Amino acid sequence: MATHQTYKTKVICAQEDGAIKAAVENLIAGHLVAVPTETVYGLAADAHNPEALQLIYKVKGRPANNPLICHVADTQMAKRYVEVSGLTEKLMREFWPGPLTFVLPIAGDSEIPSMVSANLGSLAVRCPANDVTRNVIKNLGRPIAAPSANPSGKLSPTSAGDVLEGLGGYIPMVLDGGTADVGIESTIIGINQHKITLLRPGTVTAEDISAAAGEPVFDRHNDEITAPGQLASHYAPNAAVRLNATQKHDNETLIGFGAALGDLTLSKTGDLQEAAHALFATLRAADKTDCATIAVAPIPHTGIGIAINDRLKRAAAPRSS
Repeated sequence: MATHQTYKTKVICAQEDGAIKAAVENLIAGHLVAVPTETVYGLAADAHNPEALQLIYKVKGRPANNPLICHVADTQMAKRYVEVSGLTEKLMREFWPGPLTFVLPIAGDSEIPSMVSANLGSLAVRCPANDVTRNVIKNLGRPIAAPSANPSGKLSPTSAGDVLEGLGGYIPMVLDGGTADVGIESTIIGINQHKITLLRPGTVTAEDISAAAGEPVFDRHNDEITAPGQLASHYAPNAAVRLNATQKHDNETLIGFGAALGDLTLSKTGDLQEAAHALFATLRAADKTDCATIAVAPIPHTGIGIAINDRLKRAAAPRSS
């Protein structure tokens, strides 16, 4: 992460007159702006600006081999940068705007600098289901590159306050659009001809995608980084994380689910969508109790539970020094 603070970060309500214009002006000037999406808040840069893109990696402390997602206003904008097959367009019609990211071959005349894709031959694109950020993109006239607006590897932000906790002083502006509706990052798939590969699970499940495509969805079978969110240690609080906890140990905060009660809970009713929405906020709250470990009750490994368990597994993974 950047070694010194530069800005008095302004938090501007997205509904204020001039808020969209101010965000666009900052992006054109090469600055970073935190923007709301339905998944988590993103740290946006003009995707055509190499210096601004480099700032994302610097401010977040993000490894250079971890690619970024380009957020577009619609399918037509996506087609300027990636190759969109008939199958891909079918899925875009079904799930966009929404929390589904496509990793696709880069179009031959794409103007996106290679650092966005971590020098891979593919580019991740998504159309967010958030009117504010789509209006920012439309007014900018080109995509924004926007990973989560937090220090790399730490808990993803689902509110403007979360962004300030991690990046206050390092960016000029946070566009406050309220609390994110979905609460965890988008599903990511790769499409190669008619083969669909799940690269990162999310709230759009493999079953949802398969049903819409009429094609099977395959799991990735290696540890090569081909999309965001695939680092072994990621989404981590400061405290250690213990998974599948059935009881609380000394110096632990227990996060419950369903009938498994805890100091905090992801969902008293065992609702996986509610649990996804609450995941990062609950981990943040547990981290503020100053216990050495956050224990988390078992989460069913089905449907959206697969995405929740993916985030929890990475939060609990050994961390690099």
